[in-house]
Formats: sequence, structure tokens, C-alpha cells
Amino acid sequence: MRAVLSRWVDPFVVTLLVVLVLGLVLPVGPGAQRVVDAVADVAVTVLFLVYGMRLSTREVWAGLRNWRLQGGILAATYVVFPVLGIVTAWAVEPLVGAPLAAGVLYLSLLPSTVQSSVAFTSVARGNVAGAICGATVSNVAGMVVTPLLVLWLMTGADGGADAPSGGLGGLRTVLLQLLLPFVVGQLVQPWVGDWIRARRWLTLGVDRGTILVVVFGAVAAATSAGVWSSVSGWSVVALLVVSALVLAVMLALTWWGGAALRLSTEDRVALLMCGSKKSLATGLPMAAVLFPVAVAGVVAVPVIVFHQLQLVVCAVLARRLALRD
Repeated sequence: MRAVLSRWVDPFVVTLLVVLVLGLVLPVGPGAQRVVDAVADVAVTVLFLVYGMRLSTREVWAGLRNWRLQGGILAATYVVFPVLGIVTAWAVEPLVGAPLAAGVLYLSLLPSTVQSSVAFTSVARGNVAGAICGATVSNVAGMVVTPLLVLWLMTGADGGADAPSGGLGGLRTVLLQLLLPFVVGQLVQPWVGDWIRARRWLTLGVDRGTILVVVFGAVAAATSAGVWSSVSGWSVVALLVVSALVLAVMLALTWWGGAALRLSTEDRVALLMCGSKKSLATGLPMAAVLFPVAVAGVVAVPVIVFHQLQLVVCAVLARRLALRD
């Protein structure tokens, strides 16, 4: 029974849901909230510093030679997905409300995942090297592309509550808190990269610890501000349905798009796994930088829902694709 559950349930996502509940029910005063926010800011900076130290530049350049696969992954992540996100957010706003619809749009602007994309590509007997490169390039590009897309598509002329905080000031914050640590990490990567990559527990702990701190701070702030009064059980069910539809569309487009690009089956698997996913690890910390704290909590809900769904669905698809002749 435990083995079956481990295949279908991600323990980290369960922990994440527990933290969400704690943020909903635990009272957090203004002083404690400031401490949580400060810890979250430091954790986010450390997270992207570790990203820079962990990613090997050599792997990126080696994978760039497969330009059709890499172009397909980038197009799916930053062109097709955002267009689908714009249409979906517009369509579901009457059902779930403007804040959650903004979260759906934000989800569509995020980079792809790294670990799960590569892992599922390996399970499905796909092009693992291409997946590593595609997911890495997607995340590196996302340091700049995602904030720019958010500032372009989600900043209303009236400066509404769902707009990123600070306009160009928000971009400066991203550059200082996300991109600068990443660049510093890349500069020291030749000396510390092997050491960091050999200690997966360290990167995993920083990765997941940052998410938990950011989620708790965002949800607790949203609770104090009364934001969750707009998130009903019906809204969560609607988000599940919407996420399933969006995921199904992206899986179909990446799989048959790979055929249209005349990719090999192994490359189509890599495109399927990388082009249909969105990164929780990058999305939640970035939301804490791009949005006001209270708004970030609601924006995070579609990201969390979609992440869990993509893990379950792609795990099933990977096992099915592994059985092909």
C-alpha cells in the first residue's frame, strides 16, 4: 500500500498542502509577518544563487546543437503556453474571479520544470540530454523572460490589485534578487559546481525549504488581508478542471507538434515532458518578488494545483511511453 501511494502522491506536495493549511488557520501578527517576509527574501536570493552554482554551462551548450528540439521547447513554454493562458484566464474569470484568473495567466508564463521533466523523459525512454538542456535553458531564460511577460501582460493601466508590484521597480527587484544571485552563482560554478551537484540533499533542501517559507508567508499574509474569502471550494474544483484541460491541450500540442517538426520519437518525448510543464520551484519564489505579498498567495493556488496534476498525469504517460516498441 505504501509503495502504491509513493507512486501517486508526492510527499513534498503533501507537506506543501499542510503548510497552506497552517497559513490559513494560524494567526500571524504584523511583526511576525515582517520576520517571515524577511526570511523569505533571503531564502529566495539563496535559492537562485544555488541555481547558478548547480547548473553546468557545458551541459547547456552541448544540448543547443539540437535546435529544433530546443526551439520547440522554448516556443511551447514562452509562446504557445502564454497564448493559451491569456485565452483561458479570460474565459475562466467569471467562474473563479480575477485574482485566480490572474494566477492561471501567471502559471502560463513560467519556465518549465527541470527535475521532473528530465526524470519523466528518462522513464519514457526519451532524449534525456535534450531534456536536460531544454529544461535548463527554459529556466535560465525564465529569469528574464517570465518577469518581462508578467510586467507586460499582467500590469493593468489602473494598477489593479493583481498587477505586479512596482512596475519597473518590480523588474529591478527581480534583477537584484533573482538574476544577480544566479549570475554570481554561474561565475563561481567552475569551482563549486561539482561540490554542489554531488550534494543533492543540499540543493533539494534549499529548493523545497524556500518554497515552504514563501508559501507560508504568502498564504498567511493573504489570510490576514481577508483575500481567501474570495476562494471557495467551487473555485478549487473549477481550477482542477481548468488545469486538466490546459494540460491536455499542451500535451497534445507538444506531442503532435514534435511530429510536425519531424523530431525523432525520443525528441518528441523530451518536447512532451518539457513543453507541457511549469515550474513550482521557480514560480512560487518569483511570485513573492513580482506581486504584493497578499496577492502572491492567491496567485500561487493555480500553480500548486497544476503542478500536482502534471506530476500524476505525466507519471502515467511516462510509464505508457516506456512500453513502446
